[in-house]
Amino acid sequence: MAFRRTYSSNSIKIRSVEVGPSSFQKIKMLGRGDVGKVYLVREKKTSKLYAMKVLSKKEMVQRKKIKRALTEQEILATSNHPFIVTLYHSFQSDEYLYFCMEYCMGGEFFRALQTRPGRCLPEDAARFYAAEVVAALEYLHLMGFIYRDLKPENILLHQSGHIMLSDFDLAKQSGEGGGRPPTIHQSEPNGVPLVDTRSCTANFRTNSFVGTEGKFPFAFQSACGVDETVFVEYIAPEVIEGQGHTSAVDWWTLGILIYEMIYATTPFKGEHRNDTFANITKLPVHFRDQPKVSSAGKDIVVRLLDKNEHTRLGSMTGASEVKQHKWFAKINWGLLRNMRPPIVPASSNGIDAVNFRHIQESTSVHLDKGSLHLQGVAGSAPVLTLPANGSFAALPGKGLPGSLPSTPGVDDGMEHVDMASLFGGFSNVTLVHDGDT
Repeated sequence: MAFRRTYSSNSIKIRSVEVGPSSFQKIKMLGRGDVGKVYLVREKKTSKLYAMKVLSKKEMVQRKKIKRALTEQEILATSNHPFIVTLYHSFQSDEYLYFCMEYCMGGEFFRALQTRPGRCLPEDAARFYAAEVVAALEYLHLMGFIYRDLKPENILLHQSGHIMLSDFDLAKQSGEGGGRPPTIHQSEPNGVPLVDTRSCTANFRTNSFVGTEGKFPFAFQSACGVDETVFVEYIAPEVIEGQGHTSAVDWWTLGILIYEMIYATTPFKGEHRNDTFANITKLPVHFRDQPKVSSAGKDIVVRLLDKNEHTRLGSMTGASEVKQHKWFAKINWGLLRNMRPPIVPASSNGIDAVNFRHIQESTSVHLDKGSLHLQGVAGSAPVLTLPANGSFAALPGKGLPGSLPSTPGVDDGMEHVDMASLFGGFSNVTLVHDGDT
């Protein structure tokens, strides 16, 4: 099944929001986390299915996660890539923020792995999915973002079987305007230019991670409700040591992902969290006798899991360096999304959500009771086109992704804050993509 949209630098148009909570019918819950839930919903007017992420403003204030929600909107609203989940609407009510996103009928990649023989993939299949992840990370780095949260639970499967990265609340923006312009070198043998994505984040280093400045332990539970022990196993050594980190953390997590896809476990997993930390910072990668893995496969894992971030694969020129590794020699990067994926999800009418785990909901969000709250909006905004550099055009009367506002009450210990001012940076918009009907 081919992707339905045309992907280009100007294929997103931004409009004033055209829907509200009551525009959708809730079908079932797909996932939940500490500040929100994800529902399968149907738009009443068009009968189209979407995945709707509903975040509690109260919980975000209490857990100091407002900036993370604004960052996630920034990334979703400006991204235009076949391997990154698509945002269609974002809006807010007095109590909640809403992200209306593409519904990936294939479900979680993590669940797909769990249902495979041995809970793992053959090396060729692992290479295919790793290549799609590299393509998605390359795009994010070009946009000036560090993902920082790669793991099977955050990878969704399109109904075609291709991957879609999701959950960007832990992502970090490298600077203004999407980072430095990329440096373009000579072409690869297959004609794809070598783009130095590292140059887009070269001057960026952060000490913050999951709301904590170099301190442990910290909150590992992300907005999609993932077991903290899984996330701990993906943490890069420089994060554990509190040295600050760069986009090199994304290449470390890629190494962990490749290992887990092939061996059905992560390489540094310990009995307890501190054991895992010690293993990550001290132990070399150990490869089991079974399954058999090529020398190139072992080499890329070892080089991605280099504990020295400055010599780690990808640390010099970013994704182009990773793509040139001999393990990826079979990959035609320009035709990735036209290739048949190793896993084709079970056919579904969408509503049955057969590729998702069954989750029992205790307290429900009632969409029909939510009234749209347009923060500071006076009249309709004109239709605008996203420029080639991926930055947001100004929408009159709206808080904008692209320039995240300071958020009083998030980091300064204030207890009594004005909810409207805290979420003034959240844009109420509808995004129209080329090919949508």
